[in-house]
Parts: sequence; C-alpha cells; structure tokens
Amino acid sequence: MAFSSLQRFAIRRLLSLPSPLLRLASGGAATYRGGRTLEPRMQALGAGGDMGLAALTPAEAREQIARRSAILRAPPERGVAAAPLAIAAADREIGARLYRPDAQDPTAPLLVFAHGGGGVLGDLDACDGLCRILARILRGPVISIDYRLAPEHRFPAGRDDVIAASRWARDQAARFGAPAGAVMVGGEGIGAAFAAAACQDFKRLGEPQPMLQMLFYPWTDIASETPSMNTHADAFPLSRATLDWLVGHYLGPQDDPGDPGLSPLRAASVAGLAPAVVATAGFDPLADQGEAYAQRLAAAGVPLAYRRFDALTHGFAAFAGPVPAADAACREVAELARGMLDGRTA
Repeated sequence: MAFSSLQRFAIRRLLSLPSPLLRLASGGAATYRGGRTLEPRMQALGAGGDMGLAALTPAEAREQIARRSAILRAPPERGVAAAPLAIAAADREIGARLYRPDAQDPTAPLLVFAHGGGGVLGDLDACDGLCRILARILRGPVISIDYRLAPEHRFPAGRDDVIAASRWARDQAARFGAPAGAVMVGGEGIGAAFAAAACQDFKRLGEPQPMLQMLFYPWTDIASETPSMNTHADAFPLSRATLDWLVGHYLGPQDDPGDPGLSPLRAASVAGLAPAVVATAGFDPLADQGEAYAQRLAAAGVPLAYRRFDALTHGFAAFAGPVPAADAACREVAELARGMLDGRTA
C-alpha cells in the first residue's frame, strides 16, 4: 500500500509540471498522429509505450491493470454511496455494485454499466470512478456489472451477463428509487458493445428499449480493419498487439468475429434502437468504428449525441484522476446524457 501511495505521489508531481516540461520528460516533442495532438499528461503517462500485455497471461495482465488502476484512481466522488449487489440470473448469480447519489432524482432511470477490458480484463474497481461521476450527474442509481471474463468464460458469457442484468434491472428499477421499468444501458470498450448488443437483443425480441444507451469508446466491430487501427497501432494504453491478444483469449475457434452478436456495427439494421450518447477518443485504434456506429445510428433516425475527444486516448475514464481533461470529458458525456433525458438539445 505504501509503495502505491509513493507511486501515486510521484505521478501527481510529474503531471503537475507545465506542458512544455511534461513534453520534455516524455520525449521532447508533442505526439502528433492523424492530425491530432495528444494531451501532454496522457503523453507523459504513456511515455513507456505499449503496456506489454500481449506477453502476459490473463492473470498477470489483470494484476498489472489492477495495480495501475489503484495508483491512478481519483478520490471518490462526493455525495455518492456504493454497496455490493447480487443479481439473480437464470442459472447463476452475477456480481455487481450499486451506486446511489445522495440527491437522487426520482424521475431518473437506473443505469446498467459494463466496464471495458476486451472481455478478458477489468473489474468493478476499473470503472468505479466513472460510475460515481455518472451517478452524481445523472442523479440516478447506477449498477456496475461484474460479468464473466475470458478465457475462463469465453464469448458469449460476458455479453449474456450484461443482457441478463439489464433485463433484471428493468424489472427491479423501482426497488432502487427509479421509475418502474426505467433503465439505461452503458459501458466502456467491449462493455459498450455489450450495452449496444442489449439494445439490439431487446429489439429482436420485441421488448421495450432502454431510455438511453451510453457508449464510451465502443468496440463495435471485432472484425474491423480501419485506418485508425494502423494510425494508432502502437497507442497507449490500447495497442493493436493488445487488441489481437484480447481477441485470442475472448473468442473460441468456432466464433466468427463478423457475427453481429459479437460486432454490433454489423447488425442488419439499427433503426428503432434507444437514443444514444457515443464518445470516442482521438488516440484510439477503435476510434473509426465507434464513430461509424454513431453515424449508423444517426442515419437510422436514432436520436444521438456524439463527441470525439481528439486529445485523449482509449480508456480515458481510467485516467480522470491525474488528467483533468479526461475528468472533464467524463463529466461532459454525463451531462450530455442528462440533457437527452431532460429533452434538451445535445
């Protein structure tokens, strides 16, 4: 614990330096890719390059991510309480964490949120800071889902957990102070893909759509080969090598990456889905497909608020503690969602 505290202090001191000194400490020049300049604090954090997860086992990678998350974690958001929660699914129990703001709006829907990590990494702590921000700004309850991970539980286990939890939350919303049946879905990375898949599954089965879907830098097409995959192939914290490593652990030999159940962008139609807030990052190999999904939603007449944060990286919510621009982006997305719920123009 002391070692993490010392590391946290050192990182905070480093990131408090003026931008020119930060650039100097991380190579001497600004990182410029695809017409965009990386935020200097993000550049300093990623100065070591690729995190090297592809050389690790899933267990080793999870441990490394957890250590990094503990060092970078922001102080808890004021006015938000958290508690463990168990969700009863058909043949299993799904772990979760419930967040409730002190100043809860009784008209605000319940948000079901899925962390990122490519279906292999991540846990409830990984998105704890973001869920607290969302609970406070949306003024409603948030349930973060501890879905099953690969390779112990390959596709479709994690996706199915999120969909099952979303149905459960829809039935239980009033229990948490939200209007009966009023639910939203959201997530980061592959968790955002799970949220999108939930909306598509509800549509397929003729069930009510969520009131909103919140998609942070979504991984919507596992079979994708787009320019951003090459432009940001060596990006921090998500590189092309890490993406390939994640796919290798997440999918079984029988799985087709182009299956719309894996890749929501490949659905035959996205018409009639829930209104959406989509946020992408400029320095992200997944940037193109997140934007493409937003464009498909808009073209199909789905109400949409879309933001691209050019100077930030994939997973920017995890850096909201030491990087003010990442914190501001998280809050902006939450305000966009609140505005859509309130009927304000995005």
